[in-house]
Amino acid sequence: MEGEEAADPSAVFDQVFFTIVESEGLQRHEAESLAKTLVENGATEHPRISAESACSLEQITHIISATSDFPEYNDATDALKSVVKPDWVTASVAKNKPANPRSYSPDPRLYFSGLVLSCADIPEGDKDAIIGGVLAKGGLYSSSVTRLVTHIVALTMEPIKFDDCLRLGSRLDEDAYTLPDPEVLHKQPQEPILETKKLDMQGATSTQPSELAKVVSSNTQRLDVFKEKKIMLSNDLRLSDHLRGTIEDLIYNGGGTVTGSVHKTGILICQYRESSDYRLASLAGKQVGNLAWLYYLITYNRWTSPMKRLLHYPTSRGGLPGFNKFRICLSNYNGDARMYLENLALAAGGAFTKTMKEDNTHLITAHQHSEKCEAAREWNINMVNHIWLEDSYAKWQIQTLSNPRYTYFPPRTNLSEIVGQTQIDRHVVEQHFFPRRSVEGNDDVGKISGDETSRRQQDGALSALSGGSQPAPSSSDGVPYRQRSGDATPKVSKSHKPNQVLRTPAASRIIIDGKENETPSSTSSRGAKDRAVAKLHDQAADITLYEKE
Repeated sequence: MEGEEAADPSAVFDQVFFTIVESEGLQRHEAESLAKTLVENGATEHPRISAESACSLEQITHIISATSDFPEYNDATDALKSVVKPDWVTASVAKNKPANPRSYSPDPRLYFSGLVLSCADIPEGDKDAIIGGVLAKGGLYSSSVTRLVTHIVALTMEPIKFDDCLRLGSRLDEDAYTLPDPEVLHKQPQEPILETKKLDMQGATSTQPSELAKVVSSNTQRLDVFKEKKIMLSNDLRLSDHLRGTIEDLIYNGGGTVTGSVHKTGILICQYRESSDYRLASLAGKQVGNLAWLYYLITYNRWTSPMKRLLHYPTSRGGLPGFNKFRICLSNYNGDARMYLENLALAAGGAFTKTMKEDNTHLITAHQHSEKCEAAREWNINMVNHIWLEDSYAKWQIQTLSNPRYTYFPPRTNLSEIVGQTQIDRHVVEQHFFPRRSVEGNDDVGKISGDETSRRQQDGALSALSGGSQPAPSSSDGVPYRQRSGDATPKVSKSHKPNQVLRTPAASRIIIDGKENETPSSTSSRGAKDRAVAKLHDQAADITLYEKE
């Protein structure tokens, strides 16, 4: 009709500025094909990156990736950038408009992503509950059956499957629920339950993977996972000179560099969360992982986030508070899954036993059918699935057993298929191990934060002009900073009372041990003082607020 313009197919992506993350699931030729389709339909491409390299988020609106396991994922989601799987491009072109990015998220927490649901003969109440759960976890709903529908929920069986997934917070294998002959209907509970998936747990089953030292020593492959990256190996790793030299050689040969400064590094490798290097690197938003994570990068030569797998992240020396009271035993987990859960229990601070006795406090099992499960019922031992252990460690708080998620065992399902899907909760880790309010006044953090440095310079000028009446600053653990020997001592006012307790005036500036360079201060320049007074006058409101704090 006149007055109406037909939709321009080439303008589907006219507001899309994208980059593509190549990975094992999205190879170079596939990325090139996607980029061509996007550009032909109006999108603007920024230089393509690999999962190991960094990208600038300022100029892009969309990141096309088959995985959420790349360095900028958290920053991208925090900046409200759309991270979508390659299927999003195809779906958008088919609809002639950009599809909902949430339904194509590679985030494993949205485990129904890519699923399009339609309901057959479900009662309205159950139907609304199922649809709501699917939408909340990244899926889509279609009121009619179309060629885009991937799952049809029937009253006979499928609601059980979706209910089990939502209860456990993970997507389970569908074989036991699939019509016309679902296994959960015709097999007895006590019949053996086979593992249905091969876990990707290699290199992530221990925090101290000594068995990989030989792999590191004999690795002659040129690595590109460290390209243009600066890495610091913390002293708490306690590496031998030979092994440290081997690792450094691999990093240098792969295009990376090794530094001894936490301020210059982009990646910190350390063992524990209690070190100052860990806190400073974490506060600065740097990547922090343990030795197991470093070995994983070297062995597989591909990037993965140190927070994706629980045992790739530094541990706490004392373990999870209160967890040392627990004696834990495992049942129905085998291979890498069993080794991973054993080491996770130890990393949390608990005791692990291979055989179960009456003094055990918890039995972690993949299903409820074994001799240990029968003994646990007889001895009144807590019987839980592995999600309880993973959530307690990830959230750094012992989870209550009254939560049905931790005591639920779906019929004909071996829960070992979803072991290792829990990730470190970065917000919880920050709250417990490097809260920002606890490091105010730390000069090392000031090197990272320009605002903190500026504030301390103002405080130093105020101290000099006010006769040193400001209290000496302290570090986050209460230990006063070392005073500079070159600072002049301000004169004490003659009007002080004879019985007044004299205190050593604070230095005009502060430093911390290990600082390589310091610029001598000058307290003799009247012009400098005049300028400082004028500057302080302009910043009187900020200083008043600081004194109140």
